[in-house]
Amino acid sequence: MKPVKIYTTNYCGFCVRAKDLLKRKGVDYEEVDVTGNDEARARLVEMSGGQRTVPQIFIGDTHVGGYTDLAQLDRDGRLDPMLQG
Repeated sequence: MKPVKIYTTNYCGFCVRAKDLLKRKGVDYEEVDVTGNDEARARLVEMSGGQRTVPQIFIGDTHVGGYTDLAQLDRDGRLDPMLQG
C-alpha cells in the first residue's frame, strides 16, 4: 500500500472526517499537524500547489486534495486502486 500523509489542524472538522474515512478503510496514515507551525504550513502550501486549507492529503507522491476530493475518489471507486498503486 502506498504511504498516505494528511496535513491537519487540531480544529478542523473536515480533517476528522478524512481521518475517519481512512480509518474505516483500514488505511494507515502519517498525520502532520500544522496548527501554529508556520514552517510546516509553508511546506504544505508549496507541496500542494498553493493550497492553504486543511486537510491536504497525499497518497504516495500524488496530491489528492482535501476531504471532499478524498470522499469523491472513494465514491467513484478510484481510491482503493490509488492506494494499491
